[in-house]
Amino acid sequence: MKIKYIIQCLLALLLTGAVSCVDLDITPLSTVSPELFFDNAAQLQSYTARHYMNGSNHVFPVHGTYSYGTFGIDIGTDNQANKEFDNRWAPGLWRVSSSGGDWSFTRIYNLNFFFDMAQPKLNAGTITGNLSDIHNSFGEIYFFRAYEYFEKLKLYGDFPIITETLPNDVEILTEASIRQPMTEVGRFILEDLDKAIEMLNATQTYRLNKNAALLFKSRVALYMGTWLKYFAGTPFVPNGPGWPGAAQHAGYQFKAGSLENESKWFLSQAIAAAKQVADAIPLEVNNGVVRMEVNDPQNRYFTMFGDVNLDGYKEVLFYRQLTATQGTKHNVANSARAGTYRGGLTRGFVDNFLMANGLPIYVTGSGYWGDDYIADVRKDRDGRLFLFLKEPGQPNMLDNMPLGVWDTGISNYVEQYPAITSTDNERNYSTGYTLRKGGSYDGYQAQGNNSCFTSAIIFRGVEAYLNYMEAYYELNGNLDATAKSYWQKIRDRAKVDNDYDKTISATDMNIEVTNDWGAYSAGKILTDKTLYNIRRERRCELMAEGLRLMDLKRWRALDQMKTTPYHVEGFKIWGPMKDEPEAPWNRGFGGLAVQPLVYYPSNNPNVSPPSSSLYLRPNEFNPSSAMFLNGTPVGYKWAMAHYLSPIAISHFLITAPDEKTPELSVIYQNPYWPLETTGAIE
Repeated sequence: MKIKYIIQCLLALLLTGAVSCVDLDITPLSTVSPELFFDNAAQLQSYTARHYMNGSNHVFPVHGTYSYGTFGIDIGTDNQANKEFDNRWAPGLWRVSSSGGDWSFTRIYNLNFFFDMAQPKLNAGTITGNLSDIHNSFGEIYFFRAYEYFEKLKLYGDFPIITETLPNDVEILTEASIRQPMTEVGRFILEDLDKAIEMLNATQTYRLNKNAALLFKSRVALYMGTWLKYFAGTPFVPNGPGWPGAAQHAGYQFKAGSLENESKWFLSQAIAAAKQVADAIPLEVNNGVVRMEVNDPQNRYFTMFGDVNLDGYKEVLFYRQLTATQGTKHNVANSARAGTYRGGLTRGFVDNFLMANGLPIYVTGSGYWGDDYIADVRKDRDGRLFLFLKEPGQPNMLDNMPLGVWDTGISNYVEQYPAITSTDNERNYSTGYTLRKGGSYDGYQAQGNNSCFTSAIIFRGVEAYLNYMEAYYELNGNLDATAKSYWQKIRDRAKVDNDYDKTISATDMNIEVTNDWGAYSAGKILTDKTLYNIRRERRCELMAEGLRLMDLKRWRALDQMKTTPYHVEGFKIWGPMKDEPEAPWNRGFGGLAVQPLVYYPSNNPNVSPPSSSLYLRPNEFNPSSAMFLNGTPVGYKWAMAHYLSPIAISHFLITAPDEKTPELSVIYQNPYWPLETTGAIE
């Protein structure tokens, strides 16, 4: 009974597939000899193609229906916010589950199955077809395994390293479930990526390629190097005080000799990989134009995020493409014409953008116009904010205009006053500050809900510039000529004065901490203003691209909220904008009347009260929500445990000798999380 139970559930699917078929385009391998498969390049390509997307189970983040797609991943950080309240910001509410979770090995099994079946044939030279295509398929599988392991690393830190499919043997499976130190997992990921880099095609963008793998290597290595640096002296790193893996890995030695040297080794790997990409990939051109008329020139920096075919954009290393007739369509372009599914920019993020002259907005003589109106907020600002922050009166559609544009639901063709009072998810502007990133002026992308077929960028080259700058500075404490040139190119493209030293000199960290969680590490305000401005550049360039929470965690930039809650804010609602007319298209279904203007009576308010702030607080208008305690908003708070995810209790029971006592399992829980279905408060 014990072995059957483990085989069915063990290690939450360690390994699901060990007792079931692997889904191919052809006969399941559970019923046909594997010698009949992986015999030619076409079969390898068919197998690898399944790993880009298996049904609705996407490997990479892609655009989805009824959402803002990949541009909404950062919702729930200090960059973007909606009206909901994620339990990660409420210690005690995020709880250890009894079963399930991401402690799963399904994809790892399927990837290892490829190597078990195909590697011997490659070694023997019996796979027929173009050798480059054969090698490319192996490169893709190495990349997918590295990608999957990085997802596990970010969630759990230490994790089992499994490189082959395993027999249905209780002892073997239990032994394989032992978590390996995160440093070993990180090195394993880089080893797989090195193999992928060696074998992948150099140019294709519709499938993985060499530059995408190099960029991803720099991301992983930067993550590891900074995580090890900022979590030194905690249980979140191997050999740290209270590290839960200490008993199983007694006497563990870092391959680089020490934790500090291990961090430096990873940073050096990030530098080398990022430089190869950044030197080869130019940045797309930003002409500074926000189109207002049909004859206005296209801005390729803008269209890059909302175009259908991205092959002509050299900065795009890899993307997922849809067509008008194939694939699952999405709602991203429609969403960008409305409220981005309640994923508005925060006031802290908007205020964090520099003026075009390179000065922070709070500096005397910066030329800041104030925030009474959205038009003032955009004026003379960083070109990225100017380009992507929507302003009332701007057109949302210009080309291929559909009939009845005023009746196309969320596809309003002229931007109206932010619909902050709408109760419709598709129309509500949660913070009042709303992006058009990912939008399209093309009416063909506005034919109704989930009618959009613009492509989703997975990797773009500018990240390599940013990774190099940060990794080099973290390793050396200064910037070399290469890092300086990358920074200047990014700022030139952003239409910001490229004299970053002027920005650094003008930076006041005591003000920046009110705007930016990244101004902290380990609960302390950064004193290095150069490092801070490197982080600021990353935040502004990669806005709404899904990397914000990863960055905040690896910088250990959330400790301060253990004692000082953060109140997310949007635009200045209790200023002149409160008297602006509500959007005429802001109707509920069935043509209901327009929403009333903002108000805050003693009951049933529709916005946050002026007594708390002049700025809209999207989470603080409903006293019955989790954001309130005894009628008082408590703000976003943090627990150290939340830097990693908890492992569900069932996985401990499955691997315990008596199947009852989780403490006897070969698996250990993550720091500060309990071995019971409760929340963590530390």
